[in-house]
Amino acid sequence: MVGRKLMERLAREGALGGEAITSVHGVDIVAPTPIAAAYPSTYEACDIAAPYIPPKLIAGQPDVIFLLASIVSGEAEADFEKGYAINLEGTRMIFEAIRHENERSGSAYRPRVVFTSSIAVFGAPFPGTIGDEFFTTPLTSYGTQKAICELLLADYSRRGSFEGVGIRLPTICVRPGAPNKAASGFFSNIIREPLVGKEAVLPVADSVCHWHASPRSAVGFLIHAATMDVALLGARRNVTMPGVAATVAEQIEALRAIAGDAAVKLIKRQPDAVIARIVAGWPSRFDAARGLDLGFVAETDFGQIIRAHIEDEHVGIVA
Repeated sequence: MVGRKLMERLAREGALGGEAITSVHGVDIVAPTPIAAAYPSTYEACDIAAPYIPPKLIAGQPDVIFLLASIVSGEAEADFEKGYAINLEGTRMIFEAIRHENERSGSAYRPRVVFTSSIAVFGAPFPGTIGDEFFTTPLTSYGTQKAICELLLADYSRRGSFEGVGIRLPTICVRPGAPNKAASGFFSNIIREPLVGKEAVLPVADSVCHWHASPRSAVGFLIHAATMDVALLGARRNVTMPGVAATVAEQIEALRAIAGDAAVKLIKRQPDAVIARIVAGWPSRFDAARGLDLGFVAETDFGQIIRAHIEDEHVGIVA
């Protein structure tokens, strides 16, 4: 979803970092629907975990690689082998393919690699607000896979294989489309469905607090990471993105302010112990000073996130 929104914005603007885009190659597990653009675009379905795929993707020496490929948190927790095959090995094989291409070209090929990590790299117990110096001790398989990839990104960058930037995304909310297997999916569901007159299930307590940013902000993070001066990162290649800390109760009140009581009444509370356990191991509030200082920008309140969803998805509110 975020990758498609990124490609749509690139197609609209036709440039990245002030330079005209000459081509885009979009890859997913299911072939993406083509997006009209002024430059040549190709779309392909493939499995990043298949060993022959990463060298094939890198053979054309793309200048910028947006690496979003992974399975989501709930699925990675439920299917241990699949999570490690895709989230860790798939990413590592992309890094290796770039390294081999770099060596083959005599270091003439050194692309920018933007890797989407996650705040799931952090694990409880947490301080009230997590600063940029807090250590990564994930409590889920998904978070562990992302944390390992962060270390790999830093090491391959240090060795000169590519210019890596890792962005730790907040939970991206409100997600458009159908629900997926992400344990965090309910954060979007309790906003997206009521806005269009549908019921939504809330599996956790109203007191649960989490860190959010909109899909619009996520695309902005990616573009900034692709165009920023990497010298500003130094050896610390992974950055926590800014966002909005909001409790479920605050989300619901923001929904009420925008769509009224009728929308809020469509939220049905059905506690789910598995989801509650996973979410309890996630961080909730950050001081993302480093990300802000580096020029990353996000919303400042949850109402802005809801309005971004309404504007970007052309949602007509059902009263």
